[in-house]
Amino acid sequence: MTQTPLIADSLPRAVTWQDGNLYLLDQTRLPQETLIEKQETVEQVFEAIRMLKVRGAPAIGVAGAYGLCVALRDKTALPTDAFMAELEKHAAYLDSARPTAVNLSWALQRMRQRAEAALTSGEAETAVRLYDILVREAVSIHEEDKGLCRGMGENGAPLITEGMGILTHCNAGSLATSELGTATAPLYVAHSRGVSFRVYADETRPLLQGARLTAWELQQAGIDVTLITDNMAAHMMAEGLVDMVIVGTDRVAANGDVANKIGTLGVAILARHFGIPFYVACPSSTIDMAMESGKGIPIEERDAAEVTRFGARPTAPDGIQVRNPAFDVTPHDLVTGLITEKGIITAPYDRTLKTLFGGKDD
Repeated sequence: MTQTPLIADSLPRAVTWQDGNLYLLDQTRLPQETLIEKQETVEQVFEAIRMLKVRGAPAIGVAGAYGLCVALRDKTALPTDAFMAELEKHAAYLDSARPTAVNLSWALQRMRQRAEAALTSGEAETAVRLYDILVREAVSIHEEDKGLCRGMGENGAPLITEGMGILTHCNAGSLATSELGTATAPLYVAHSRGVSFRVYADETRPLLQGARLTAWELQQAGIDVTLITDNMAAHMMAEGLVDMVIVGTDRVAANGDVANKIGTLGVAILARHFGIPFYVACPSSTIDMAMESGKGIPIEERDAAEVTRFGARPTAPDGIQVRNPAFDVTPHDLVTGLITEKGIITAPYDRTLKTLFGGKDD
């Protein structure tokens, strides 16, 4: 993998664990203000995830693992059975913060399994020892995610050629992960190698993660980025300005269906119409082989106020009926390839994913 320093490394970290404390960047305040909050309680971590202070599938998985440590750090005087009961309670609580991204439940399940294995093997005979093991596991999850980001960057960068126009949607950048992002990782790696290209960033209504986060972080990195509203994407494609789409995802089903920020399905349909490759970047932790298809992925429905207001300003009639699904599912047949740390995976996804990641037996 490249050892070239990447400018994304200098951006503020979404999640930081330092001296036994968890710090989260409040992304709801970006780009106007950079506020990093120390997480004092598990309830604070839960609210940070639910309110999108920390967001992006990999980042909330890491935050959830550390959040479990925050929940348990004052429980180390308990007997091990009582400590494990607290672990189960708080893991279930954190897992309920957001339902669509599989990384959160994946990370919490991994923490559970590590604690159970430590007890079974005799590695941990006290709650103090169990807590130390859990902290190390959370740190491992965090460090592994950095490697996954670099792997996606290395594997996806060759897709980006000189003069290309690339469309992205929402924020699957360094702010959504531990380092370089998922969809943005190939952009950062290609940029570090001197490839010249332009990015079109959908603003991504209703919470404007593309405008507030993606456009900001790419601008900070010196990448040529142009912000557009969501309903401009078709026009940009019709003008021949978009050569490829790269988005992230919060969950990939075993058949290759992908759940991502609302509006992604529309972008995929447009890309098919205009003959533009549509790639999805994701680490292996986002691939849910227990989910047979996108039809089973739970779709989070968020507060109506996100739609009826623009910032602090009301933009809709009082009492209007509102739908606010945070995600949609793009069928696998619209996906050109999945950019993962293991390489670029292509159809037939039900076979290629099973070969790499296992899954249910037929």
